[in-house]
Amino acid sequence: MDVKEAELMTRRKPAGAVDAAPGSQTLARGLAALQAVATTPDGLTIQQVADRIGVHRTIAYRLLNTLTSHRLVAKGEDGRFRSAAALAVLGASFDNNVRQLSLPTLRALADELGTTVSLLVAEGDQQVAVAVIVPTQVGYQLAFHEGSRHPLSLGAAGIALSAAMPRRPDERDIVPQTRERGWVVTHGEIEPGTFGLAVPVRRRPPAPPTCINLISHREDVVLRGRDAVLAAADKLSEILS
Repeated sequence: MDVKEAELMTRRKPAGAVDAAPGSQTLARGLAALQAVATTPDGLTIQQVADRIGVHRTIAYRLLNTLTSHRLVAKGEDGRFRSAAALAVLGASFDNNVRQLSLPTLRALADELGTTVSLLVAEGDQQVAVAVIVPTQVGYQLAFHEGSRHPLSLGAAGIALSAAMPRRPDERDIVPQTRERGWVVTHGEIEPGTFGLAVPVRRRPPAPPTCINLISHREDVVLRGRDAVLAAADKLSEILS
């Protein structure tokens, strides 16, 4: 690495920049580049990847070449990199392909209610969105990225996932209430002004705690959708068991 490249790498890093121990730095950067491409349907140029993960263009070029050789990303005729076939194989291996198995039920639910629905699982002390479905016939909707993470202590989904776990002495009072009635509604806990409805999806161990989450700026939409979400959760419990 020359002096100029070293100087560029030590500049202030963007939000997606990677900090890792020297031994794992290349791997961490490669995974960050893969995530950046995988979460951008329109694809990214080499420079955009470099900017996203906070490295020099030449480093991004090498990372993308390696990912391309393993068929995890592919370069299109427009010069932008997008997810490739091997990534689908990796995705399908997650939790016995839970995302693909859930998509038809989630899509039908989103279109029926006209609002965004998602499937989340618990990982450690965090909730992770593994599928986010926006209704097809609505001009404007709330949405967030698949792979988004938030603490389990916040929001309807976090409460529903906690309710699917064994009792803990430090859990919120609303968690045992959710265990009893099978659903929970919150307001403004993750995004100001947003209502959330979450229902645990019953699954057999060792499957991670799982829930369906519905979000809207309108309380009436959330409350009106409760029975439909409960029915969808029961359906997914059968599909995923």
